[in-house]
Formats: sequence, C-alpha cells, structure tokens
Amino acid sequence: MSKVNTVLGPVAPEELGVVAVHEHVGYGMPGSELDTRWWKTPEERYAETVPKLRRFHEYGGGTFVDVTGICNGRDVDYYKSLSAKTGVHIVACTGFVGGDTALPFFERAGVDYLTRQFVHEITVGIGGTGSRAGVIKVGVSRGGRMTDLDLRIYRAAARAAVSTGVPILTHLAIDAEPAVAVFEEEGLPLHRVLFGHADDGLNAPNTPDTWLAGRGGRIGFDTFGYETELEDPPFWARPRRERLAHLLGFLGKGFLDQALVSADANCSPLGWPGVKGHTVNYLFEELIPDLRDAGLDEATITRLLVHNPADFLTIQN
Repeated sequence: MSKVNTVLGPVAPEELGVVAVHEHVGYGMPGSELDTRWWKTPEERYAETVPKLRRFHEYGGGTFVDVTGICNGRDVDYYKSLSAKTGVHIVACTGFVGGDTALPFFERAGVDYLTRQFVHEITVGIGGTGSRAGVIKVGVSRGGRMTDLDLRIYRAAARAAVSTGVPILTHLAIDAEPAVAVFEEEGLPLHRVLFGHADDGLNAPNTPDTWLAGRGGRIGFDTFGYETELEDPPFWARPRRERLAHLLGFLGKGFLDQALVSADANCSPLGWPGVKGHTVNYLFEELIPDLRDAGLDEATITRLLVHNPADFLTIQN
C-alpha cells in the first residue's frame, strides 16, 4: 500500500489533502533555545502555534510538512501533540537545513555515518519518539556555494533516499550542478528531489529552475508571503506580483506537474522574532485568491496543492 510517513504514523497519499510542503513549527539556529531575548516557554510556543494550525485545518489544510531538520529545533513529541490537537497531519524530516547548521558532532561525520542516521530516522524512528521521518532535508550553506560538508550531506541523503524511497527537499537550489551530479552518481532520479526556494527574492536570479525541471527535478515556489510590501521585510523578500509572475511563467513553460508551493513560515520562531503576520495560512488567504485572479482553474490549483505534493511525499520502494 502506498504511504507517507507522518508523526502519528503512515497515512495513504490520498488522505493528505491540501499540503503545505515547506514549513516550520519552529526554526532556529543551534543554541537559539538559550537566547534569553527570544526565549519562550513551551506553553507560550503552544499558544502561538495551535491557533495557526487550527486555522489551517479550518481552511481545508490537511498536511503540514515540517522541514526544520536536526539541530534546528526539531521536536517530534511536540509535533505529535500538535497533530493530535489540531487534526493536521505533520510530516517530520531527517537531515539538515544546511551544513552550516550541523553541530560539530555531525560536522565531523562521514557519508556512511550520516546515511545510517538518516535511514534509521526514516525506518525505525526519530530518537525515542517512534515517529518516522517522511522527507530528507538538505541545503546549501550560507555563502551560496556547496561546501564539502554540504556535499557529504547531499550524498548521504541520496543514498538514504534510494534505500528507503523517501524523497529529498532542499533549502535553496543555487549552485545546483554539484547537487545534481551527486544525485545522479548515487542513482537518485531527480523527480524524487524538490529543489526549494526557487522564488525567493535573493536567490531566484541564481536558481536554474527550468534547467532543473528539464532534467526531471521538482521546483519549490515556497516563500510566498515574504513580500517587499511588508512593513519590515526580510532580506529575502520579493514583490508579491513579481513572485506570482515567476510561478505563472514557470507553469506556462509546461512544468505544472513539477511545481509545488508553500510559505516557509514559522509557527513560533526560535531565537529570532520571525516575520510579523506571515503564517502558513497565506496559502489560503492570499495565494489561492491570487491564482484564481490570474486565471488558473480549480484543477490546476488542486494539482499544485494536493496532487503534486502527494505524489512527491509517497514512499517509493
């Protein structure tokens, strides 16, 4: 039977519903939980997060993919509680947001060790939670070039993906050629990789989205809501209409089946204030209306938010 790993156990792909494929319950850099300026009690984090996930569920959202990764605040027991409380399926990840977020223990690890770590979290469980990871996270470190550690993580992720059938999701798709080379060397078809943040304002000009799609890769337009029109926009912000036009242009080139959308929001950020007013619910409150206004029909919108992510997340053994 086809399945997707969630924190409360495997579910059938057709049960996922609308999927927010690149999100965070709470993301922070290693050590951020010790920063007294931004520290929150578990009760405060819970009170901040539950209403957002409940609203997501009320809008029709079915599945929230948390791609926080090892060392960045991943808390699977917390995710299990949130999922049970709100009715939202939560998919947890193994892997790292980027090599520069890996603590020294993992920074010193070789490919074989990292592969075993990823495979264990996918097939046995994350820590003592009993919950299995449903996706592998990898990423390009700050600086915009793949580091030796990034490449080790990518290679380990590729081997784990081939072994387990779980897909890979990337933080950034810049410096893509070394990543593609690793995946191809390890025998991983690129349709099992979602190359993320193709649409962010800082990196979009350096992201070869159509080249990646032409080779079979999936492309994440997953920073919707980070707009220059905000009162205090982040450095990766982009004009709202420009980002939407980028997605529409990509779809117009025949890549509908390879496009996925999300907001990359934080329900309760760790070690930083987050972006005021930006939540996963941007998908329902702004993006879907924008897509309709642009002339996309309901079948196309369903493809972007339901069918494409379900196909991507389904374990392929």
